[in-house]
Amino acid sequence: MQRDSQTKGRLHLADSRAGRDHLFRFRGGELDLSGRTHVAGVLNVTPDSFSDGGKFFERDAALAHAERMIEEGADILDVGGESTRPYSQPVDASEEAARVVPVISLLSKRSDVIISVDTSKAAVARAALDAGAHIINDVSALRFDPELAGIAAEYGAGLVLMHMKGTPRTMQESPEYGDVVYEITRFLDDAIQRARKDGVDFESIIIDPGIGFGKKLEHNLTILKRLSEFRALKRPIMVGPSRKSFIGTLLDRPVHERTSGTLAAVVASVMSGAAVVRVHDVRQAKEAVVIADAILSN
Repeated sequence: MQRDSQTKGRLHLADSRAGRDHLFRFRGGELDLSGRTHVAGVLNVTPDSFSDGGKFFERDAALAHAERMIEEGADILDVGGESTRPYSQPVDASEEAARVVPVISLLSKRSDVIISVDTSKAAVARAALDAGAHIINDVSALRFDPELAGIAAEYGAGLVLMHMKGTPRTMQESPEYGDVVYEITRFLDDAIQRARKDGVDFESIIIDPGIGFGKKLEHNLTILKRLSEFRALKRPIMVGPSRKSFIGTLLDRPVHERTSGTLAAVVASVMSGAAVVRVHDVRQAKEAVVIADAILSN
């Protein structure tokens, strides 16, 4: 394809000698993601999440929900203290840390589940890692805080680099692309290079094309259709389609009635090469990826 030749010519593609694209190293361990799809359960410790509206903002509720997701088979728990829904307002680092650190600290003592902190702030990431987190999930791909990559390198933490156009407050204001997959690939490749320059191990990076973050309906569908093209970057792919607005648009369903649509997107992602899916409904997603993985391995 012409686009493939353009990509090879213009991207600083990752050196394949740096490691297998399914090996993921994080603080205290590593995962071989080649055998099966892994499931990351979303734990929003916020009062204004689009998906649960603050249902798990209180600590006891958050911990109970975390334990339920672990029982349902979550491989990773992704704990966030700042909503990144469209048009959301930012939260300062001290407030964000106050939300996530106690939950992460207790989880790390109660379970050996892998814990990710969903933050774009170096100060919050450091506090979360000190509390027991293993991975930093940065929706800004290092754009919002230049010190974040250094924190990941210092702790040997895993680092998820996600594409987003603009900021949560502005990302859905008429986003436009020429070739959405090509532009996201270039963006993520640049983020990988910056992370490596700041000392992050290549095998500690996961990429996420950012479904719903600065994308229209057609952009999200194109990403899912052409997801395998992101494997050119030689890093595991995470996809987070869970309950997103494009599903609501297609099915005319409110947030809490988007499970079936989410599962369809999850299966499409797995079939196209996703190594990790980030979801709210862990049990259902776990069952869906078992079927998809079985089809792929047959």
